[in-house]
Amino acid sequence: MNGKFFDLKKEKQDRMINAALKVFALQGYRHASTDDIVREAAISKGLLFHYFGSKLGLYSFIYDYSVRYMNLELRSTVDSGERDLFEVMKQTECARMHAMRGYPYMQQFLNRSMSEDVSEALLAIEEKRGSLEETYQGINAQIDYSSLPRGVDGEKLRKMLDFTVKGLLTERFQDASFQPEMLYGEICNYLDMMRQLVYRQ
Repeated sequence: MNGKFFDLKKEKQDRMINAALKVFALQGYRHASTDDIVREAAISKGLLFHYFGSKLGLYSFIYDYSVRYMNLELRSTVDSGERDLFEVMKQTECARMHAMRGYPYMQQFLNRSMSEDVSEALLAIEEKRGSLEETYQGINAQIDYSSLPRGVDGEKLRKMLDFTVKGLLTERFQDASFQPEMLYGEICNYLDMMRQLVYRQ
């Protein structure tokens, strides 16, 4: 990646980043087209290749940028002293919401990258992938499942809630009026409802 990319105006940087995030998130690496990315970003293909060299170079940069950005949001938003499962999940989703305000497709892109099956793309992000996973592992490790009612498997409950959140994210992105704050509010409603059900036993 050409370091002079960061000399561009922030608006143009974000326009290029968001275009790449959107196309890679919706189409995956294999089917993503640089033609679609430059059209979305309203730039020339020559400019894209000037800064990133290739589709793979762009993908690698976008993944690294997303991981760094999301790590910063998570570390600044999730309270390391919080032990309650539902509060930790709310704070995690709050961090994601902050990221999606500036980069609406960032979380979708990161989710899509987890199921990427193109070897060159996987190799390009292999080293960086562990960084975000470590952050999430650290967040999950701080949860005290022993405070849940007897008979409730905390790990399974967390996974079930994760699937619900991912499903909501995917569903809401099909709506052209998507707003991160509205999604966050809806996720919190689901978490509150599940908390009531769990502690009602």
